Amino acid sequence: MLWVKAFHIIFMVSWFAGLFYLPRLFVYHAMSDDEISSERFKVMEYKLYRFITPFMFISVALGIWLMLEWQLYNSIWMQIKLVLVGFLIAYHFYCGHLINVFKNDKSRHDHVWYRWFNEFPVLLLTAIVILVVIKPFQ
Repeated sequence: MLWVKAFHIIFMVSWFAGLFYLPRLFVYHAMSDDEISSERFKVMEYKLYRFITPFMFISVALGIWLMLEWQLYNSIWMQIKLVLVGFLIAYHFYCGHLINVFKNDKSRHDHVWYRWFNEFPVLLLTAIVILVVIKPFQ
């Protein structure tokens, strides 16, 4: 099970790396004022999203495997973690929606909004790591 845990962490870190970078691309895209830059960001955003989406699915699948194997589903800290992971998955798919918004040149937000939007996965990561390491509410 340690191999499963190791790969869960590897895919989770890879997924988060993409989720940290993708909204940063949105910031730069919202700041771009020429067609060439805008088109370049559209390609970069799409390719990054397609690249990290399998990491999300693998990370979730391995996490479920670990949770079931170690019978952690009744732990309150795990239930809270699952809710936070649910928010993270929703965030991931909302990023996919924003890619389509940018693709159609219909973004209504400025770069400042995307800078704040970029901080959400950091908050989730912080809470999730604290829950997993500290295991409060046991």
